[in-house]
Amino acid sequence: MSEYRKGPVLLRGRNIPSSSTSGRLLGNQDEPDWLHGDPWRVLRIQSEFVEGFGALAELGPAISVFGSARTTPDAPDYEQGVTIGRRLVEEGFAVITGGGPGVMEAANKGASEAGGVSVGLGIELPFEQGVNSFVNLGINFRYFFARKTMFVKYAQGFIVLPGGFGTMDELFEALTLVQTRTITKFPVVLVGHRYWDGLVDWLRDSVVADGKASSTDMDLFHVTDDVEEAIRIVVEFSRGEGTGPEVPATPPRAEPM
Repeated sequence: MSEYRKGPVLLRGRNIPSSSTSGRLLGNQDEPDWLHGDPWRVLRIQSEFVEGFGALAELGPAISVFGSARTTPDAPDYEQGVTIGRRLVEEGFAVITGGGPGVMEAANKGASEAGGVSVGLGIELPFEQGVNSFVNLGINFRYFFARKTMFVKYAQGFIVLPGGFGTMDELFEALTLVQTRTITKFPVVLVGHRYWDGLVDWLRDSVVADGKASSTDMDLFHVTDDVEEAIRIVVEFSRGEGTGPEVPATPPRAEPM
């Protein structure tokens, strides 16, 4: 039987809603009810931050691993995810993922089987619920922005395998934070030249070439096919052995969002 977790509440059958808490927050504001309901939502949002901070405050060094939820267990990306999760634990890191299937499951599997802390930060969605079975520290969030804060706040870097819009969202969130010096010396490693090189070429040949980003912004991430190189980069950065990305002393003005 399918089930749906809405914060601490478990729903099944006809009780499963057709929309998420985030969707309702951002939904149609034509009716005046939001004037009375939205202020109360602030307390729920506050509780998500408090619960997340409380659960992860003593996590220790950690790396967030991102990638597609649609990756199958027989795919090379999945095996890479397992290896990355295992190797990070061997280097003394916890592993943080979005807690779902695919690459997220793979990284959690590698971390769990290596005896490490395997974190899953789940999200309430109508079509995707709960965390995978390899998570040994899991939190389910209602709001994307609270969840995204935890990915960055408690990680010393990102390793990004091939993924879709959600993966791109986390990737560019991190790059924007580094570019604007909101966070510093935060390594971002993309695994898979075949998958990522087209995006890198577009950033260089279109975005940078048209003056929408600086040439130094291309130094804010690294692309590799070698899992061991990805591990080495994030480990060295975390231990203060890496030089860090070349962020301009005076950051460029960020584009309005």
